[in-house]
Amino acid sequence: MIKNSTHPSGLLDEVEGTVQGHRDGHGFVQRDDGEADIYLPPNEMRAVLHKDRVKARVVRQDRRGRPEGRVVEIVERPEQPIIGRLLHEGGIWLVAPEDKRYGQDVLIPKGATGTAKTGQVVVVQLTEPPALFGQPVGRVKEVLGEIDDPGMEIEIAVRKYGVPHEFSEACIAASKALPDKVRPADKKGRVDLTDIPLVTIDGEDARDFDDAVYCEPAKVGRAKGWRLLVAIADVSAYVQTGSAIDIDAYDRATSVYFPRRVIPMLPEKLSNGLCSLNPEVERLCMVCDMLVAADGEIYAYQFYPAVMFSHARFTYTEVAAILANTRGPEAAKRKDRVKDLLNLSDVYKALLKQRGKRGAVDFETTETQIICDDAGRIEKIVPRTRNEAHRLIEEAMLAANVCSADFIAEGKHPGLFRVHEGPTPEKKEILRGYLKAMGVGLSITDDPKPGEFQAIADATKERPDAQQIHTMLLRSMQQAIYTPINSGHFGLAYEAYTHFTSPIRRYPDLLVHRVIKAILSKSRYQLPMLPTPGEAHAKLAKRLASRVKAPSAKPAKATVAPTKEVQAWEAAGLHCSANERRADEASRDVEAWLKCKYMREHLGEEYGGVVSAATTFGIFVTLDAMYVEGLVHITELGGEYFKFDEQRQELRGERTGIRYAIGTRVRVQVSRVDLDGRKIDFRLIREGEDLVARAMKEKGVKEKGGPGTGSTSKSSARQSSRQTRSHGDSKAEAVAAVMAGAERPGQQSAMQAFKSAVKKAANKMKGRKPRRP
Repeated sequence: MIKNSTHPSGLLDEVEGTVQGHRDGHGFVQRDDGEADIYLPPNEMRAVLHKDRVKARVVRQDRRGRPEGRVVEIVERPEQPIIGRLLHEGGIWLVAPEDKRYGQDVLIPKGATGTAKTGQVVVVQLTEPPALFGQPVGRVKEVLGEIDDPGMEIEIAVRKYGVPHEFSEACIAASKALPDKVRPADKKGRVDLTDIPLVTIDGEDARDFDDAVYCEPAKVGRAKGWRLLVAIADVSAYVQTGSAIDIDAYDRATSVYFPRRVIPMLPEKLSNGLCSLNPEVERLCMVCDMLVAADGEIYAYQFYPAVMFSHARFTYTEVAAILANTRGPEAAKRKDRVKDLLNLSDVYKALLKQRGKRGAVDFETTETQIICDDAGRIEKIVPRTRNEAHRLIEEAMLAANVCSADFIAEGKHPGLFRVHEGPTPEKKEILRGYLKAMGVGLSITDDPKPGEFQAIADATKERPDAQQIHTMLLRSMQQAIYTPINSGHFGLAYEAYTHFTSPIRRYPDLLVHRVIKAILSKSRYQLPMLPTPGEAHAKLAKRLASRVKAPSAKPAKATVAPTKEVQAWEAAGLHCSANERRADEASRDVEAWLKCKYMREHLGEEYGGVVSAATTFGIFVTLDAMYVEGLVHITELGGEYFKFDEQRQELRGERTGIRYAIGTRVRVQVSRVDLDGRKIDFRLIREGEDLVARAMKEKGVKEKGGPGTGSTSKSSARQSSRQTRSHGDSKAEAVAAVMAGAERPGQQSAMQAFKSAVKKAANKMKGRKPRRP
């Protein structure tokens, strides 16, 4: 038994948590109190399902020293649909879950298959839960179609992650009742800006336009400066608090973006029509009107509701071309707007200077875009390039967001801030150790400032391992959240920051607009009684509760409000933060699916790549040409023992000294694609031998055994391992993966390969002298 000194009997109490399944049949209970997860062996997983709420008790430690337990009670079984493929085997109908964390197939009684056919993707509703000696039973609730149907990956993702994808009838009816254009009555009490040449600047494929900008020179005190206008779609004018549209918008909390498809937060009539700042039509907006000094400091600002008229719709590419050549063909087409764009460029450069003074973190990272054909198949994956126009708009939006946060804080009104805290103590220690191990002359203090991170990035940008160092700097930071308690934004180096600029696609921005309007009218905004946040909110709330810390010596600006009011805002912030994560996870799942389908067509092909992460069980490699990431399992790195160096974040061979760290260049072959698991496996070729030779030379050792001792060994055991290896981090997982592998004609069976590998390893060990301790 695991002892617990706080319990009189010395035994650990029963604890509540959520079951998290694993594709190898194991699982764990994620505890509500934030303590170490309780691992569940396969026999314990038989009677529970992934996402079940349970009470569990620790009964022992496993051989890796982890707390192992058993489930004593199922507290709650959420109504969750299971998505999978319908199979007919030996006269029995069953559904194999697409999410392998469920661990068990679902039996479908005869007559409960509906219209589904063998091999189709279906949604199953459970009618009988699993038991220790019995599989779960269910019925087909919905037929999604064939696995290769265009858009099937999105249909699966929205159901898998519980993304609301159909508007309620009440919401649709309410949106239809809205006008098609701005009416004269809508303009009352608004500033008329229709004569100001505001323009939108967005991507080529944008359909909803949240923001428009305009800039002109202005006196700031006695010095030169600029007047910068950021006009944002006034969604709050049409979406009333607690209305049917508002309830659906809150439930979604954000638009979800997939390749070729968007699931919007608002009905299309609003998102692409009435609220979108389309060119050459009048639109209602909320304006942040700023005076910016020559050094980029925001000297003054004001907010007001207005009516505007977009004078042009620009793309980022077009604006970048005009700014690069004001006499070029792009500028000639837009000669009336060139001067305004130059003013925007000038104020952007000033704001950029201020960003540098603040010490805001500004790392360049590569984001990718998936280009699909009409059938939904990937044609290519290309990097998203950020040009001058992207940065220009970004700085203008940051300025408006900062003014919004300041306005809410000064108005002493509760609202949602976008908070990004500094690294946790654990992450600080890991980063310090890494920087020291890598010989970086700089480090971070106990209470680090963003400028310290930027200074390290600037000092190392010319080093060959710059990418590795910058990646570690980014990984040491926490995720940003929405909360009514203002703790500042670490990465951007702001004392207060919020989201004001995208109310068409983010619910927190809509709330910020309502709060600003309440302050302007000297009233108080009351959050509506909205539906209780779902599972995503509950999970995030527990995670956040587990890392609550005492306030710092210098308290941040706090809003004074009744406890119940603050709690309501906290719930709204948690809900929006959790659904933001949900949207990100669903998007990543779809991208991973598409990349796996894409790479299935490239099995056996060779590519150059860069190590993007090193772990105890192998290295992840991102291909140069494809921007696709896959795993080279540790068993593929050559015939020697590799040890993971946590400080250096690298794998190092004990015999040869060969090292694989973030940024190491390698050449790999695509060896396996697991569509269900969203995983791609590579095997190392050629470059592995070069690295071995180099490492051996550095150690002054002559390499023995030739190429066969390197990473290109062709033993039948490794060939089988390439087809079946797991991404797990234990020998048990690797064994389970090999034993579950599929056989191929003319190849050893998985079991034969496994036995052969064990025998070879045993023979190698014979006669070897034991290592000195």
